[in-house]
Amino acid sequence: MSEDQLERVDRRLNRRRLIGGLGAAAAIPVGGALLARTQQASADDMSDAANEIIQNRQLSPEDVTAALTTYMPSGRMDEFMMFSSSGHAGQVYAIGVPSMRTYRTIAVYTPEPWQGYGFSEETKAVLAGGNINGKAIHHGDTHHVALSETDGVYDGQYLFINEKTHGRMAVVDLEDFATKQIVKNPLLVSEHGGAFVTPNTEYILEADQYPTPLGFEYAPLSEYKEKYRGLCVLWKFNRETGRIVPEESFGIETPPYSHDLADAGKGPSDGWAFWNSFNTEMATGGVLDGNPPMEIGASQRDMDYLHVVNYRKAAELVAAGRAENMKGMNVIRMDVAAAEGVLFLVPEPKSPHGVDVTPNGEYLVIAGKLDPHVTIFSFQKIQDAIARGATEKDEFGVPILGFQDCLEAQVELGLGPLHTQFDNQGYAYTSLFLDSAIARWSLGGSYNSDGWKLIEKVPVHYNVGHISAAGGDTVQPDGNFLVALNKWSVDRFPPVGPLLPQNLQLLDIRADKPMRPIYDKPLGYGEPHYAQIIRMDKIKAIDAYPQEKDRVGWNAITGDYHEFGTAAGKERIERDGTTVNVFGTVWRSRITPDVLEVNVGDTINWHITNIEKAKDATHGFVLGGQDISLSLEPGETETITFVADTPGVYPYYCTEFCSALHIEMAGYFLVKPAG
Repeated sequence: MSEDQLERVDRRLNRRRLIGGLGAAAAIPVGGALLARTQQASADDMSDAANEIIQNRQLSPEDVTAALTTYMPSGRMDEFMMFSSSGHAGQVYAIGVPSMRTYRTIAVYTPEPWQGYGFSEETKAVLAGGNINGKAIHHGDTHHVALSETDGVYDGQYLFINEKTHGRMAVVDLEDFATKQIVKNPLLVSEHGGAFVTPNTEYILEADQYPTPLGFEYAPLSEYKEKYRGLCVLWKFNRETGRIVPEESFGIETPPYSHDLADAGKGPSDGWAFWNSFNTEMATGGVLDGNPPMEIGASQRDMDYLHVVNYRKAAELVAAGRAENMKGMNVIRMDVAAAEGVLFLVPEPKSPHGVDVTPNGEYLVIAGKLDPHVTIFSFQKIQDAIARGATEKDEFGVPILGFQDCLEAQVELGLGPLHTQFDNQGYAYTSLFLDSAIARWSLGGSYNSDGWKLIEKVPVHYNVGHISAAGGDTVQPDGNFLVALNKWSVDRFPPVGPLLPQNLQLLDIRADKPMRPIYDKPLGYGEPHYAQIIRMDKIKAIDAYPQEKDRVGWNAITGDYHEFGTAAGKERIERDGTTVNVFGTVWRSRITPDVLEVNVGDTINWHITNIEKAKDATHGFVLGGQDISLSLEPGETETITFVADTPGVYPYYCTEFCSALHIEMAGYFLVKPAG
């Protein structure tokens, strides 16, 4: 049905209030044949079969309209795709909107056997980029996805995802939805204020959350003010190579306040970045020693500080040699940043969690968790205050701009404001954690002469954190839909034990009608934090990896042909002392070689090429007893390396049901005992 048809049906249904059930005129056909009939019939011709479904499920007219809005017949494509972090699952989810169907889990920081991520030598090398002092890390806490942008609009090329626990950043190429790079910040133990990109993806923003001595050094908490520091980081991204360039990246040392979220300027504010912070009290806890708990100590002041950073000027200082190299990262020390007009502070209410730049780049929306208002700063007023010169500094010498000097407006929304997104009609949407609600409010200034007003609130279930609107943090929001990423799902779904799913709720936010939730999506695999929603037609994913006449076997990580790619008829086994090199292929329905015999203690380098060219002709490869699980996409080569340390006979087989002879796609790995 078209949008106009849906609205006509909605109006007809609402005229026929449900009193003890719906008559035939208020019924909506469902299923293949019935749905086709609906497209031809008026609401007065709706079927008895659908009416029975509506009565049995006790559906309201709003329920029926919501179902039609989100229903996506087989073979039809969603208008949008949402990329969501997964929290401590360490991955990224790709979800269709409005259907809310999950299309892909993108493996990032955690090994994932279905995709073979973390089992091949190629993907092990990606994970190793996030090692800490040589220690392998096999989990992560992903928080904020960031799609690459061109001129402030999502371009569908790359996705970045930060990792809170270990202070890491990853690059995902959306050509094949595969993680290509993980970098570890050498100075931060953990972080939170990332990933956020500049309007043309020159830089990816990151910042610590819990200050420590920079560079994994030790200092007692009694020396917190003297030895502990924050760091605002700008990772340089090379679009041609699709990689972060650590040697061209830099950080700006800050006072030991806890950074939370960030956003990059756009339009008139391009070249500037903004991180908010909490715990300007510099509380360090110590309950057992008689000190106030951390959360009490960090919530004493009515104001914390927004960090305003001129990153273009910072880059000039780095180029001029004004930065200090600390463990491989260029750092502009705090005194230099303060003196050279790189770093400023603006008081912001209380315990802030989100800073979000409006689509026109003129305003910054601050959400203070312990303040019922959102606070709006004018970027121009910030610039005017900088030009006049700050008369106040914090105890670390960083200039403080006046709150009233930067203030544009405040709008009272409710309890626990967290995050804000925008639509294309001049409205903003803010999540209210304590109210478990979404607030719609009007932007003022150049958007609306009569703005800065609360329009409406709608409950969500429950304890909403981040929200995501289609293009809602870009210069060109789409409107239509918003997703609330709710932390709790009490009483929403069947019992599944003490660990309950998260609940992603889809809201219809078309500005000509009241907001309303239209779909509940339980998510039983990790906690989503933040998401971004992009138009589906901007995603240009490939169907298979390249193959040429004389060249086969693509290395998905390097983006070039694999040095050990093997064509059909070129399969072989080569022995060099105790090293066995295998050059094999997989295709429907054969693994070649299908017998491999080695001696105990041999080192095996097994290179496997999927020589299929057809779309979705993926082959899995598992080897019993060796902790090996691969996914070989069409045209791809991967390598496994291991020591045959235990005599025995070990079957291997394809895990993807690829053909009628799938079960026969198998072989034997034999390890002969010594002697």
